[in-house]
Amino acid sequence: MPDTELMFVSGKGGTGKSAVTAAFAIAAARQGRTVLAVDMGTSLGLGAHLRHADLPYAPTETRPGLWAMSMDRATALDEYIKLQLHLPLGAPTKQFAGALTVLADTAPGVREIISIGKPLYEVWKGVWDLVVVDGQSLGQFQSYLRAPATIAELVPTGNVRRQAERLASTLEDPAITTITLVTNPAELPVRETIETMEILRSEGLCPPPNVIMNRFLEPSGMSLVDVDRLPAGSAREAAQMQLAMEAGQERWATEIDAPVSLPYLRGVLTPGEVAVQLADALGGRP
Repeated sequence: MPDTELMFVSGKGGTGKSAVTAAFAIAAARQGRTVLAVDMGTSLGLGAHLRHADLPYAPTETRPGLWAMSMDRATALDEYIKLQLHLPLGAPTKQFAGALTVLADTAPGVREIISIGKPLYEVWKGVWDLVVVDGQSLGQFQSYLRAPATIAELVPTGNVRRQAERLASTLEDPAITTITLVTNPAELPVRETIETMEILRSEGLCPPPNVIMNRFLEPSGMSLVDVDRLPAGSAREAAQMQLAMEAGQERWATEIDAPVSLPYLRGVLTPGEVAVQLADALGGRP
């Protein structure tokens, strides 16, 4: 478990990043930390894994010590305007916010900085021991990390630039921020994860990322000879499939340094059950 205040989880689509995000949040809450899990609005995965399918923008307690929310850029922009102008949260700013929403959708970096600024603002509030973010998939995640620098280049002076610089310094500080990339032991996710790691390191956008190998199949200890001795039928077919999967994952698991592996879960499981079992595997047993 990370000991930082902020953790971003990203990965190629389909690697199980939402399940891993939920597992980290559950494990941290079990350890007595006050946790906020943030769905960046890219899918419904985080809410489903926390057994709260319709996550609102306002943090909602999903289990003891664990709150969760879903990012909404328009609401975050409205909140930002009111904080900057020192207005009551209920003050009408619809027309002003509407004009800025158009700007956010067209100006480079504005949309991303509004979105990534919300979880960082939650860290700065000092309410949570850990803010864990179910981030965008790998390519889009990079653009979100670049957003503070993009804004700082566009705005020469003033409060907006100062805030962009603060965002950038928070993201780059290893004492505050952890980046975790989720991959599977297969060619495409491993190759894309390696490429992303190289980009993040070369551009200095964040601390060196950690890698988690999700859906790692524990070796069975069987050999081809053992399988050939089995009688024809479903058991033999299952054993053949097991060995084929082991051979494939051995090829790609060795291509990347992933200190943590999470198990390939068998059976018919709900998203909530998956997250709990992965939290167990992370060392967060109740």
